[in-house]
Amino acid sequence: MAMTWRKSSYSDDNGGNCIEVATTPTTVPVRDSKDPDGPHLAFTPTAWTDFLTAVKHDEFPGS
Repeated sequence: MAMTWRKSSYSDDNGGNCIEVATTPTTVPVRDSKDPDGPHLAFTPTAWTDFLTAVKHDEFPGS
């Protein structure tokens, strides 16, 4: 299945920490935009929504 990948709006063109996201009926694949042929993570839509909610609420410690 061919997927349409979208780069995060927080990504820039300087080669930093960039991710791309696609959607399918059953998963939300996420990959490193610098390595498009490399591995990707696949979340269920519910898990992806939960992750985004946690990020928006700053529930992860900073690095």
